[in-house]
Amino acid sequence: MLEDAIGRAAALPPGDPAAVQAHLDALAKPPGSLGRLEKVALQVGCVLGDPPPSLDGAVVFVFAADHGVAARGVSAYPAEVTAQMCANFAGGGAAINVLTRACGAEVRVVDVGVAADVAGLEGIESRKVRAGTEDLSVRPAMTAREVVDALGVGVGVAGDAEAWLVGVGEMGIGNTTAAAAVTACLAGVAVREVVGRGTGIDDRGLARKREVAEGAVARVARREEARDDALEVLREVGGLEIAAMAGAMIGAAARGALVLVDGFISSAAALAACRLCPALPRFLVASHRSTEPGHAVALDALGLAPLLDLEMRLGEGTGCALAIPIVRAAGALLGEMATFESAGISGPSDDGGGAAS
Repeated sequence: MLEDAIGRAAALPPGDPAAVQAHLDALAKPPGSLGRLEKVALQVGCVLGDPPPSLDGAVVFVFAADHGVAARGVSAYPAEVTAQMCANFAGGGAAINVLTRACGAEVRVVDVGVAADVAGLEGIESRKVRAGTEDLSVRPAMTAREVVDALGVGVGVAGDAEAWLVGVGEMGIGNTTAAAAVTACLAGVAVREVVGRGTGIDDRGLARKREVAEGAVARVARREEARDDALEVLREVGGLEIAAMAGAMIGAAARGALVLVDGFISSAAALAACRLCPALPRFLVASHRSTEPGHAVALDALGLAPLLDLEMRLGEGTGCALAIPIVRAAGALLGEMATFESAGISGPSDDGGGAAS
């Protein structure tokens, strides 16, 4: 499933950026006057077509899983909050429920590794690979088979979705520690550059979290063959939801959809996904910049500029939900805006406005 999706993403021909840019420049406005919105429109046109299909449909996936490393005190919240938040998602009371309602998008919560039984919760899709990972500070988080299975969950659910805009978010106590370790390994940076306060830990907790992540990354570094191998990095220090998110990005790209990357954990998943699927970057849109220090590192490694900077650090795909209207607006420029010619409006003068009046 994974290899097939990677192959299909690579086989999709990109649009002609020169043709899309020419269309944007012909619209009834000074060229470039809509700033970065035009850059988003260019990406929309190159990925989805010019004009693009309707972007009214959008879905944000929230992959939920627990982490054995949470027992090391790396989060301000206990591990049982993952399952409790699943109940909140099911009840429609979480931030992502509110924000997807506000922007007219669907939210789908997928249990890929919650330690508790949440299968009875309405609206929670049960795709559990195992009940949480091992403690990455002392042993590999998953087996190789579990990594592949979690990736397959993401490929499957995102590949079967029909929306052309796919947001990828998560829920999992302890997952900023896993994301920091994954980012440090794949971006080749020191752990201190990517470990932040996550759910709001104090200075003592931050020092402990750094120590845990440093030990895990050092274990990977001792195995030279594993350092740049995304599957091995995920196995050693990743999370079930991080692997599923990476798979979802690949699965969405395989059918030609745009992928909205959320915050730090989502970007760590994107780093792994891009190593596995070199064709993926052109499909990715960074929705926002998190206040987690590792997010800037991950975005830089991905070569992505975020659309928003609202000082958020919640996760859940909330940044994706806020970015959906912007991407829709960019698509609407290509599909609905008149050109100078079609509107009967004079274009810029040949002298560029520099002649004496």
